[in-house]
Amino acid sequence: MNEQVDVVVIGLGPGGEYAAGTLAESGLEVVGVEAELVGGECPYWGCVPSKMMIRAGNTLAETRRVSALAGHADVSPDWGRVADRIRDEATDDWNDQVAADRLVAKGGRLVRGRGRLTGPRQVTVGERVLQARRGVVLATGSRPRIPPVPGLAATPYWTNRDAMAAKELPTTMLVLGGGAIGVEVAQVFARFTCRVTVVEGQDRLLSQEEPESGELAAQALRADGVTVLTGLRARQVSHDGTEFTVFLEGRAEPLRAERLLVAAGRYSELADLGVETVGLDPAGRIVPTDGRMRAAEGLWAVGDITGHGAFTHVSMYQAQIAVRDILDRPGPDADYGALPRVTFTDPEIAAVGLTERQARERGLRVRTAVLPNSSSTRGWIHGPGGEGFIKLVEDSDRGVLVGATSAGPAGGELLYGLNVAVHAEVPVERLQNMIYTYPMFHRAIEPALAALR
Repeated sequence: MNEQVDVVVIGLGPGGEYAAGTLAESGLEVVGVEAELVGGECPYWGCVPSKMMIRAGNTLAETRRVSALAGHADVSPDWGRVADRIRDEATDDWNDQVAADRLVAKGGRLVRGRGRLTGPRQVTVGERVLQARRGVVLATGSRPRIPPVPGLAATPYWTNRDAMAAKELPTTMLVLGGGAIGVEVAQVFARFTCRVTVVEGQDRLLSQEEPESGELAAQALRADGVTVLTGLRARQVSHDGTEFTVFLEGRAEPLRAERLLVAAGRYSELADLGVETVGLDPAGRIVPTDGRMRAAEGLWAVGDITGHGAFTHVSMYQAQIAVRDILDRPGPDADYGALPRVTFTDPEIAAVGLTERQARERGLRVRTAVLPNSSSTRGWIHGPGGEGFIKLVEDSDRGVLVGATSAGPAGGELLYGLNVAVHAEVPVERLQNMIYTYPMFHRAIEPALAALR
């Protein structure tokens, strides 16, 4: 069955759904192809349910801080309330009818199934062949990376999807991976009385961020009772029907737990997409794109598969650029110089742009400053739970910030001002002469700017 349409969007995660809906609203004939749930990873197994979990865990932690600030309070964790909220409010019990109807209401059509490129501007879904007059948008996202540890594949390990859908928590859990997903889930589960151990192969948690960020994350997890092991890798995994046994390289005694969460990063699979039919490498790790998100003639790519981070905000940003290009509307090319990201631990750890190491590796002459949150009056006032810091990375030749980290209460919200400074290349001298609101957390930026050296 052959059909002529204007645009085919393969993958309806946040970026793909936005592109399909916006193009349809503009009057184009658009078909969105989705093999799983319309909306993708973010609303069903990622951003939204995880932040509900984190909100619940943070509320427990704040209650436990009452004795140091305001009197006395007792709290009894109840995971059932969290699980119910995820099912009822976030995911509709993992039903995407609302999202599917939203696309159709905008004028798009939904085809359920796995889409594959079978030539320029051509997509095949089962026996259906869609020929796109304007082109195809690839937005197929990523999947959990499962390390090739002997024995692991034969066990009932968890990924983030299982953790988000858990109706009951295990009494004990091992987490392989100390990136954002691993540390966020570990802290939440620990706050609901699960005994958690995190194993990270690098020498620190959050290894892609500043060393200070990894140190703060480890400190926060340990304060919640999590065992943090770094510089260790799994060499063998088994499951006896009741519990997991994990042997680590360089460690004689194995680790045992009821559940094993694999949080070793994510990757995009191109081999099944048919990219070779349009001249791309099916063995590649990403789909390279230009500043307008073009990957080939009549082909755009957005989201995780472009290699600029598995973030909903990147996918949405890229989708906006792709839509402009498809509609031949003016606008700037993609710019990743001020890419923001947040790890939603307590305290939150947010960063934008380059780390100090990345800046030095690019040959920049760098000045840095790191100041604790207590350098602002608000940080001192906050008391328990107020741990954190501000780190600034300056290109001293140009006198502008190229990176920054804000860690602490509402660290992600505080990042906004630093994000603007990095993106707009606001001169450090001008930032040093701003008026900073007293006694906000962000006031710590002022002494950090003065401390650059």
